[in-house]
Amino acid sequence: MKSFVAELKEHQAVMACLMDCAVAIETSAELLIETLNQGGKIIFCGNGGSAADCQHIAAELVVQYQKNRQALAALALTTDTSILTAHSNDFGFETVYARQIEAIANEKDCLVAISTSGRSKNILKAVEAARAKGMAIIGLTGADGGELSQCVTHSINVPSKVTARIQEAHILVGHWWCGVIEESLSVN
Repeated sequence: MKSFVAELKEHQAVMACLMDCAVAIETSAELLIETLNQGGKIIFCGNGGSAADCQHIAAELVVQYQKNRQALAALALTTDTSILTAHSNDFGFETVYARQIEAIANEKDCLVAISTSGRSKNILKAVEAARAKGMAIIGLTGADGGELSQCVTHSINVPSKVTARIQEAHILVGHWWCGVIEESLSVN
């Protein structure tokens, strides 16, 4: 059994390596602020734990992160079980997020596509749909970034191949974005 201390050291090593991603993380925050300033929405998609991260970050933006302020336009495509199940049943899972982007997104919006491997087919299809709409796209991924890192406006590739470490870094990045966005756009 791996000790907690060993797990913590692995976590700390990955977090320290995020310094290499600082420019991409900060540039992405600027893009998210610009999106909201122009009347756009931040739209999130991901699978499994990344789906939960989408919902978590969107909730922080809509409700509040650290300040009581007006709601910010953010949504997770992972939350409507009727759409998710109907589309997956009728058309397949690969296009479940792309279909939602087709329905609700526009060129003012920004997609945050989360895939720890960068190879999730439904995330890549969502990116295709977002690109067709002229949207900006941020990819949150790990290791080499997979295909996702090659087709987005900004890519943040967490330097790890361990899914748990990548997801821990993603939520740190998401929380930092929420704080920066909240500071920049707060209207009490």
